[in-house]
Amino acid sequence: MKRIDGYRCHGGDQLRFEHTSKALGCTMKFSVYLPPAARLAPVPALYWLSGLTCNDQNFSQKSMAQAAAAKAGIALIIPDTSPRGDGVPDDPDGSYDFGLSASYYVNATQDPWCEHYQMESYIVDELPELVELNLPINAKRSIAGHSMGGHGALVLGLNYQERFRSISAFSPISSPTRCPWGVKAFERFLGSDKAAWTKYDASLLLEKGGVYRPIRVDQGVSDEFLSDQLKPELLEAAAKSSGAPLKLHRHEGYDHSYYFVQSFMADHVAFHAEQLID
Repeated sequence: MKRIDGYRCHGGDQLRFEHTSKALGCTMKFSVYLPPAARLAPVPALYWLSGLTCNDQNFSQKSMAQAAAAKAGIALIIPDTSPRGDGVPDDPDGSYDFGLSASYYVNATQDPWCEHYQMESYIVDELPELVELNLPINAKRSIAGHSMGGHGALVLGLNYQERFRSISAFSPISSPTRCPWGVKAFERFLGSDKAAWTKYDASLLLEKGGVYRPIRVDQGVSDEFLSDQLKPELLEAAAKSSGAPLKLHRHEGYDHSYYFVQSFMADHVAFHAEQLID
């Protein structure tokens, strides 16, 4: 784990690191915000998963999350959106919605993707172990994300409720088994057996019940991907049928951009702080 960048920010430190990932078989970069409180004792962490076309720097530069994190005493852990480097396969057609920057946070089972695209294991196991060993960060964790990363936050938070105290998402892909982005990715990463896809569909996971972690979702009503790709009504209906603790906030006039994310980021940090700060 090598530090490659760092800036003072809201009294804390915005840092960037690289390391060799065993799970992904490549060199990975990730960003971390350490609040001022981290100089006194290890702090809890909010893991942020970014969306299509992003890397670890989009959130740190555009979300304006650091001020709220500094006030709450919470670290921000910001991984990249996919494995990268020589030998890591990309979409041969060069499309933006699959391959590099578009891992969908799954553990791929199909060639040639399965050798490197093990993002579920990276986010849930390898990265927390790394940062908690090397930085003043404790094992109290929550998870959040945007768009494809919102999907990732929901499914990893739901599948690993014992590891994440709360879950939130902006504009998530709510049911990837029922939208073009998700079907394309899952057919390639996971194969033709659609039963294997259900583990990575937040709406289907909510339908099954057994959810005890609080969930917050914010969705812009003017989002250009709302009806075809995101389908928040499926997530809402699933939570209602199973009694899952989901609060979905719709916002008139907001789109899919980071202007939307930064507008309500402080609310998300406060939401997670309620669960992370004992």
